[in-house]
Amino acid sequence: MLNIDRRSFLALVAALSTQGTAQASSTDGDGLRARAAHHHRLFGASVASRNLTGDRQFAAAIAREAGVLVAEYETKRKAVEPSQGLFDFSGTDAILAFARSNGQLMRGHTLVWHQANPAWLEDQILSTKSEALITDYIAKVAGRYKGHFQSWDVVNEVVEPQDGHPDGLRSSSPWFKAYGEGYIDTAFHAARAADPNALLFYNETNVEGDSDWFEQRRTATLKLLERLVSRNVPIQGFGIQGHLKAYRAKYSQQVISKFLDEIGAMGLKVMITEFDVADTKGPVDPHKRDADIAALTGMFLDTAFSKPFVLGCLTWGLTDKYSWLSQTPSYMWSDGQLPRGLPLDANFDRKPMWNAIASSFDRSAS
Repeated sequence: MLNIDRRSFLALVAALSTQGTAQASSTDGDGLRARAAHHHRLFGASVASRNLTGDRQFAAAIAREAGVLVAEYETKRKAVEPSQGLFDFSGTDAILAFARSNGQLMRGHTLVWHQANPAWLEDQILSTKSEALITDYIAKVAGRYKGHFQSWDVVNEVVEPQDGHPDGLRSSSPWFKAYGEGYIDTAFHAARAADPNALLFYNETNVEGDSDWFEQRRTATLKLLERLVSRNVPIQGFGIQGHLKAYRAKYSQQVISKFLDEIGAMGLKVMITEFDVADTKGPVDPHKRDADIAALTGMFLDTAFSKPFVLGCLTWGLTDKYSWLSQTPSYMWSDGQLPRGLPLDANFDRKPMWNAIASSFDRSAS
């Protein structure tokens, strides 16, 4: 059964009462980018350049639906600097060219992360402990796209209470081992120097659910944000990834709302940066899963969009045809069904999740 508390479920029932209107509007020419823009918000999706250039149907869907593009992997360091000092911007440049030709914004993900790094980097971090490995890289990459990227995830996933650090930080990260918490400050200052106008975000995962495990992560995240703000680190926003698990976690409108309010009280913007809904452990009937996913999507986004400081939502992919969920064994269906965690199915048809997103934008507080 879908794990949402009773009060949130009742709110969902009310929200779904508008489904007929949303379904009717899903057949018109407006994409989610237009629905979002009408309410002064953003909708976007992650993409890979090979799919933009190799699949016309996908490219058309992205142009219609997404107002913001973010590279799924081509702005991660493993792709950008595979060998030390040798840079490959071809994939990012291709996505940027597509975005510019379609009037879309670009978002960068991510400058500093403990994963998706080239093989040579960790040894260099731990042996040299040179901050140039942070500052020079950010100057090179963010500087190259100065004025062309609307925002950057400067640092990604720095919280991990299970590592045992008293502040709940990811102490197993090579960045933390070499520099301590200060590497976060260094990265943000370098990003601000490289691009004075891009919005700078700290991006985090697994902060949405209603359990002690999620609460520990939220607490560590809020305390870190407070420290960064108190040190005048040039952070402007917080990215909530939003990888929800419809049948493996519980979600509460009240918990999500409180967390968002605590972030907004610090003067920070919020973006939902990697939204999708995993459907493993759900009913075999895809129509039932679609309904549950739409309900959870509606609750989550209605809560988020009730906050004026929430800028919008990016889904991590747009179609089930090109979803990381469809390529990850733990999320795949043994009977061959594709996970259905994104707004469009594998044939690029709009699903109830699309309707839920559109309706949430329509109900949002501008």
